[in-house]
Amino acid sequence: MRGISVKKGEAVDRALKRLKTKLDTEGILEEIRRRRAHESTAKRKIRKARTAPKRNKVRWSYTSPASDAAKAAAAAEAQAQSQD
Repeated sequence: MRGISVKKGEAVDRALKRLKTKLDTEGILEEIRRRRAHESTAKRKIRKARTAPKRNKVRWSYTSPASDAAKAAAAAEAQAQSQD
C-alpha cells in the first residue's frame, strides 16, 4: 500500500494533494478505475500505447551531471567543427 507521511505543520489539503499526485504518477488511480469494468484486448492495447510516453517520461527524467557535461562538450565540439 502506497502512502505519504504528513510533515509537521503541513496542511491536510496539501498532504492529500501530494498523495493523489504520487498515486497518479504511479498509475494506481487509473488502474482502480480501469478494473471497475471489463476491458477488451483491443482497448487495452490502445490504452497502453497512449500512456507509454508518459510512463517513459517519468522513468527517464533524471540525468546525471556527468552526462549533462558530456552532452555540453559534444555540442560545443560539433559547433566548433561546423564553423570551420
